[in-house]
Amino acid sequence: MLELAILGFLYEQPLHGYELRRRVAQLTGHVRPIADGTLYPAIKRLERAALLERRAEPGSRAAPRHTLTLTGAGRAELRRRLREAGEENLADVSDENRWFTVLAFLRHLADPDAQAAVLRRRLAFLERPSSFFYDYDASGERPLSAEEMDDPFRRGVLAIARATSRAELRWLRATLSELDASA
Repeated sequence: MLELAILGFLYEQPLHGYELRRRVAQLTGHVRPIADGTLYPAIKRLERAALLERRAEPGSRAAPRHTLTLTGAGRAELRRRLREAGEENLADVSDENRWFTVLAFLRHLADPDAQAAVLRRRLAFLERPSSFFYDYDASGERPLSAEEMDDPFRRGVLAIARATSRAELRWLRATLSELDASA
């Protein structure tokens, strides 16, 4: 998802490496801090793949600053990754952090049908019964609900997750209605 975030931010405008790092850190927050040892190798991979270009500019002091710009191939790659989010890799729509990264840049898909297809994959994931905790017996595994928990902290985890999911389901259904109406 780091590469998706890099492509997404550069799709919007050219950025210096420091500014790109700051924006990626703001998107991922405290959950996944971005180290230089992670960011700059990702930038180099994208540069070698001709998805972005680096241009040196005079620095405000002595050292030149490097501005990163997305190429046409980079713009196409971002749109491809967004369009295909959740098709091959369920984690794109099931992992909260990956999903938020996809969602942050989904507007760059101009086609409302393509946007709706990605949202429908997330909706299908959220509509499946699941839990963080399961009862395992001879018939298989059964998701446990908050009401079945004796532990108040696990009950809290499930209650918070349920409230969050309900809010997102409402948003997804409303947004899909809007996208369907505009298509």
